[in-house]
Formats: sequence, structure tokens, C-alpha cells
Amino acid sequence: MRREAEHPTLVSGSCFCGAVQFAITLPTRFCVHCHCTMCQRIHGAGYVTWVAVPSGQFHLTSGREHLQVYRSSEHGRRSFCGVCGSSLFCESTHHPDYIDVARANINAKIDRDPQAHYYFSDRAEWIVIGDDLPRFGGKTGTEPLQE
Repeated sequence: MRREAEHPTLVSGSCFCGAVQFAITLPTRFCVHCHCTMCQRIHGAGYVTWVAVPSGQFHLTSGREHLQVYRSSEHGRRSFCGVCGSSLFCESTHHPDYIDVARANINAKIDRDPQAHYYFSDRAEWIVIGDDLPRFGGKTGTEPLQE
């Protein structure tokens, strides 16, 4: 009998048009909703759900020539498809050992559901959250909030 840990699961993903395709090997490190203003503006939404994987578990399988990179801060880079504009990945020198992947671009079930809300103190005033997930905020976006 095979043990699951010996056979990691590979899940695929892509941008909207399919020009950029990738795969990640599970397990993920975390899955969170980010409410920071950069995510709001770059994704055109109230928040974005990110999945983090160690860099060695991320594989760009096609479309490297279509991948565009934007330096969004002194520590962060965001990647998007140059054909359809889909926001795909975020990398930061604050956590250089892993890459954040926009959950909506992953085409399959992963090993976890969202676990928390980050930068909740920056959330859009028109977003109503009806779950019981932990909420974090403050300057780092990861400080426990007292609500």
C-alpha cells in the first residue's frame, strides 16, 4: 500500500486565457484572504485569497514569455499575464522561501480552505464578512485584532 506522503499531489492552474500555466505540489503552507489595499487595487476586488507554497513546489509549466512582473513595493513583486491581465503570483523579500499564488487561478481542490483574514483593518468598507475566521491587521497585517 502506498503512503500519501510518498506521492505528493500536483495541482495545476493558469491565467484566464491559458497563456500562462503553472503547477504546485501540495502541501501548501497556508491559505488566507488578504484585504490590503494593494491586493484590492491589483485584483479589482475587496480582497484576494492567496495560497502559499515553498518556492521549490511551484512550477511554471508554460507561458514564461507572457509573464509580466511589476514591483509593487520595495519588498514585493507581483506577476500577471501580459495577454489577459490575470493577476497570478506575489513574491516578497519578507518571505523569500515561498511564493503566493492567487487561489482563483488554481484549477483543483487543494489541501486546505482559507484560514484567516490578513490586513483586515484595511478592508474595503463595503465588504461584509460572515465567517468566523481569525482576523489580523495592524501595520504588518498579521497582528491579532480585538473586535
